[in-house]
Amino acid sequence: MTAQIYIQPVGFAPSPQSELGDAIRLAGGMVYAHRFAVITREDGRVADRVLVSSQGMEQALSALPADIAADARDQWAALSKVHSPIQLGERTLRLDQPQIMGILNVTPDSFSDGGEFLDRPEAGKAHASAMLEAGAALVDIGGESTRPGAAATWEGDELERVIPAVEYCAAMGAAISVDTRRPAVMEAALDAGAHIINDVSALRHDPRSLSLMAAQDCPVVLMHAPGEGDNLHANDSYDNVALDVFDWLRTARDRAIEAGIAREHIILDPGIGFGKSLADNLALINTLPLFHALGQPLLLGASRKRMIGALSNEAPADQRLGGSIALAMAGMNAGVQLLRVHDVPQTVQARNVWRGLRDAALTDFAMMAPD
Repeated sequence: MTAQIYIQPVGFAPSPQSELGDAIRLAGGMVYAHRFAVITREDGRVADRVLVSSQGMEQALSALPADIAADARDQWAALSKVHSPIQLGERTLRLDQPQIMGILNVTPDSFSDGGEFLDRPEAGKAHASAMLEAGAALVDIGGESTRPGAAATWEGDELERVIPAVEYCAAMGAAISVDTRRPAVMEAALDAGAHIINDVSALRHDPRSLSLMAAQDCPVVLMHAPGEGDNLHANDSYDNVALDVFDWLRTARDRAIEAGIAREHIILDPGIGFGKSLADNLALINTLPLFHALGQPLLLGASRKRMIGALSNEAPADQRLGGSIALAMAGMNAGVQLLRVHDVPQTVQARNVWRGLRDAALTDFAMMAPD
C-alpha cells in the first residue's frame, strides 16, 4: 500500500494581522491562508485528514511517516513560494497579483466568436488591441478548437491561422501566448514573436514538443486533459478529481523538467472542462488553492465554459459573462496568477476592485486591540 500526502489550504484571511500572524502569504500573492488540511491517501482513497494552522504545521509535519514527510515539507514550502516575474520580450509579467490573459481565437468554429477573427483579420487586430488597452497582460492566440467533438486541425491550416495573428500582435508590442499542441506551430509562433506556449496536451501530443521547448527556453503552460491523441476529453474517470489532477500535473511538471525545461518556466493549468463533468469542474474550482503546493504559477481557463451554461438555464456562450466573472473571482480568491478570459474589460475591472479590497485589508489595523 502506497501512501500519498497533500496539503490543502482550507481557511483564508483578509490579512495576516487578522489571524495575529498565524497565516502564510499564498504563492507570493495577495491571498492569506491560515488553516490547512493535511490529507493522506492510500490506494486512491483519502485515508486521513488533519486540520492544522500555519503555526502548528511544523509539529504536524514532524509526526508524519518518513516515506511521506519529505514530500509534505516540499509542498509546505511551495505553498508560500514567491514566484519571480516572467520576462516576455520587453514586457514583464508580475505574478504577485492576478494577471489577465485575453483570448484571441482564429478558428472557423470557435464556440465563442464563430470565426469572426479568422475571416476578418482587421477585426482580430482591433480585438487584440482593445484587450491590451483594457488591461490584458498578454494575448493568447488559438488556431484550433479543442471543445468536445471538434475535428482535429491540419498543421498547415493552424499555421496559416496563427502566424498572421502573432505577427500583428507582436507589431503592437504585446506579450503573446500561443495555444497549440503541435511543435511546428510552436516553433513558427515563437520565431514570429510569441513568448509563451500554452499546450492543452501538456507536451504529450507530439514527442518532439518536449525537446523543442527545452531548446527554446521559454515559458510553457502544461494543462491537464485526461485523454490522448485527438480526443483530450477521453478517460474521464477519477477516484478523487482534485487529487488525481494534482498527481497528473506533478507528473507532467517532472517530465518537463527531466526533458530540460527550466522549472521556473513551467505554468500549470487544471484544465477546467477537459474530460470533466460539472461536478468535477466544481470540485476543482473549490480546491484550486491545493495546486499551489506543486510550486508553479497557476492558470485558470474557465471563461464562458460549458459549466456556466449548465448552471444558468443553458445560457449560450455569449451570455455567460456573469458566470465567467464569478469563476474568475474564485480564481483570484484562490491565488491563481493567470486568468484566461474572453471578456477582458469586465474581468480587469473585477480584478481591480478585488485588489482594492485586498490592499485595504492589508493596511487596516482598526479592529486590532492595542498591545
